[in-house]
Amino acid sequence: MNESISISPPRVDPVVLRLAAHKAPLGLVLAAFAAVYLIWGSTYFGITIAVKRIPPFLMAGSRFLLAGSFLYFVLRRRGALPPTRPQWGSAVIIGGLLLLAGNGGVSWAQGRVPSGVSALIVASVPLWILLVDWFRPGGRRPGGLVWWGLAAGGAGVVLIMASRNSLGQRATDPLGAIVLLASAFCWALGSIYSRHSAKPDSALMTVAMQMLAGGVLLLLTGILLGEGQRFQVSAVTEDSAWAFLYLTIFGSLTGYTAYVWLLQVSTPALVSTYAYVNPFVAVLLGHLVLKETLPPAVAVAGILILVSVVLITRPVRGNRGG
Repeated sequence: MNESISISPPRVDPVVLRLAAHKAPLGLVLAAFAAVYLIWGSTYFGITIAVKRIPPFLMAGSRFLLAGSFLYFVLRRRGALPPTRPQWGSAVIIGGLLLLAGNGGVSWAQGRVPSGVSALIVASVPLWILLVDWFRPGGRRPGGLVWWGLAAGGAGVVLIMASRNSLGQRATDPLGAIVLLASAFCWALGSIYSRHSAKPDSALMTVAMQMLAGGVLLLLTGILLGEGQRFQVSAVTEDSAWAFLYLTIFGSLTGYTAYVWLLQVSTPALVSTYAYVNPFVAVLLGHLVLKETLPPAVAVAGILILVSVVLITRPVRGNRGG
């Protein structure tokens, strides 16, 4: 799962507004786009390395708790108002859907599914958002090219589940693929819920709260699953430690901050292109560094899913803001 906490546009943070009041330097804009494109796409690679030695829920919970605590502390020191009880309640629900079920599920599944294939399956999130938004009370019925997008995305998901390699074996672990689909669905639920939930005026405080709540839920889940008993610090390799640090600093902090800032200085349609680029970055890193193979059927399925994302997001891109 890419590292954005919500697909819907966050509320404008006062600090970000002050930055956006001035014309953004082209170099800074390009750097922010590079962060969103490359960092979010590379998190799949980072998760695969980290979970080799660190249990998935403890790994995900620790990184979000550390990042959320740091951001919350900085914001409070700079004068941000303390969140209210209803706002914390919303943060717990959103953190449970997006981070526990969403990112935690992806972290667990990547112990069984290659990082590139994981990214392609997770790229179906806009499909699930559309379906959830349709079937909720008062939801919007899709039309036009969106139907073709639904068909392409559904076909891509089925093809990934059914594909086999040259030896006749399943190209994707069935349980891992199912968990990834469930994670994408929960991310969609959390994204829809977050549009109408109680949140602070500060977008960055909202992010900090969601990371804090989600981090605690992830750690509790890991403890309940016995990950604490199986985890040994001495078993953590240098590669896994660096991957964890990268995910915490860059995945959980830098990428999302760049995303929030770009929404203020660029167009939502342009910012939303990260949804098309991230899977390519993940597949490329998986192939070059992890030596992952992508069976032809899975490659075709990935193309279908990306076509689905384009068709589904184009009609509503201006409304959703990326």
